[in-house]
Amino acid sequence: MSGGVFITGTDTGVGKSLFAAALLHRLAAAGVAAAGYKPVSAGCEPVDGRLVNEDAALLQAAAPVALPLETVNPVALEPAVAPHLAAADAGIRLSVRPLAEGFRAVAGQARFVVVEGAGGWRVPLNATETLADLARELALPVVLVVGLKLGCLNHALLSAEAVRRDGLTLAGWVANMADPAMPRLEGNIETLRRRLEAPLMARLPACPEATPGGRARRAARAIGGEALALLGAGPA
Repeated sequence: MSGGVFITGTDTGVGKSLFAAALLHRLAAAGVAAAGYKPVSAGCEPVDGRLVNEDAALLQAAAPVALPLETVNPVALEPAVAPHLAAADAGIRLSVRPLAEGFRAVAGQARFVVVEGAGGWRVPLNATETLADLARELALPVVLVVGLKLGCLNHALLSAEAVRRDGLTLAGWVANMADPAMPRLEGNIETLRRRLEAPLMARLPACPEATPGGRARRAARAIGGEALALLGAGPA
């Protein structure tokens, strides 16, 4: 039976894709047959007659199990807005059930699946469902990526509270240097260490000069074997 993890974040643009791709590189190095899954993406560019999301393509390239982009990212929407709004513009209604079926299609071809959400924990899919409902349907452990910048403490603590309130396990959190010049950086990290009540799985380095793929490969070095063990993703 496949295992997996659901990666969420304190906001959009905090490093979910960076960590997801880094984790896939790390799993590949550990000999784990892993695949990526980004159920819905917004902010896509037309390429050769189809919409391509940069983050989904990053997951596809990093994964040791090669899958078509349409399998990795079944719903790709062009406008860079909230997914339910972009879907409405395209005449599409997002819902949990088909997105969960997409996950199962990926899980049938890999031993471990890295699922990357969109935005934060409560991003709407439609009038009644959110991405949190998808995470609950998949029943995977959750990793929270915290973009270290002013305001991250409140965002991280509220997100962790919501994950647990929804009945899911917060397996750990990741510190991403969203603002390397953040005042009192270490003090903020220590505050989160004490209050999140979950292990710090990795501190991702800042490397703004690198390509997305280069950043992911470099970030993979920050993910230790302990993190894989926490996720139940060690070598078979």
